[in-house]
Amino acid sequence: MKKIVMIAGIMAVSGMFIFATATKIKETVHVNYPKQMDFAGESVPYAIADVQERLDREMVTNINYHTNTTLVIKRANRVFPIIEPILKKNGIPDDFKYLAVIESSLVNAVSPAGARGVWQFMPATAKEKGLEVNDYVDERYDLEKSTQAACEYLLDAKNKFGNWTLAAASYNGGMGGVSRRLNEQEVETFYDLLLPEETSRYVFRILALKEIMQNPDQYGFVIPNEMLYKNVPVRKVEVDTTINDLVAFAKGQGINYKVLKLHNQWMRDSKLLNKSGKKYEIVIPTSGF
Repeated sequence: MKKIVMIAGIMAVSGMFIFATATKIKETVHVNYPKQMDFAGESVPYAIADVQERLDREMVTNINYHTNTTLVIKRANRVFPIIEPILKKNGIPDDFKYLAVIESSLVNAVSPAGARGVWQFMPATAKEKGLEVNDYVDERYDLEKSTQAACEYLLDAKNKFGNWTLAAASYNGGMGGVSRRLNEQEVETFYDLLLPEETSRYVFRILALKEIMQNPDQYGFVIPNEMLYKNVPVRKVEVDTTINDLVAFAKGQGINYKVLKLHNQWMRDSKLLNKSGKKYEIVIPTSGF
């Protein structure tokens, strides 16, 4: 009798697992999407079979990755208005804002390799592009300055490769790495190039997020405007001396330490050491805290 009860229990649990799995599969969303896309005005060669499948993989993945895709749509309402004019000023196609999306999900992320910020700069590359990186200041966390640095990298890459698609791929695979593989394989385009897995998927991820974020309702992301994240009003305070106590500084500005650090994540310590007299702009929110 005990064996019968045990078997029945196992069957019931198994049945629940199968049902749950089947339910999960049924919830997967498959949506028709445009069969012709472009990145920065450069057409995607959809007639190539593996191109179709690689793009489909990223579309299916991101359509069904509901949590992250919902959050990046919400964050974009706050972040894109800062990124877009900087891209435009530098002559970078607007599509590159979606590169920031796949790099960091539009937050100041930290990678296992040590890349940081929305644009995920490694320390050496950040310094090469003019960003300050030390124990007290890390401008990879400054959205405006890091976006400008990303523009400079992308302009260099475009000059090297002659097109924006390879420039985008090189942001992940490195200019040297992409150039070497182009020469080894004797091809000229990203879509003809065999690359390591992460770099191979990179441009397709950008394409997928671009399509979904430009047409969120079509892909099931119906988010009311009031639910989108918004920038709060701020003022900027210029300083050119050391601030030994950021808690006291924050209170003197009418805010607390948490609010100060949230709006100035480039300040990496509880004080701001400034022996050189460099001018820094500290953001102080005027409401919404």
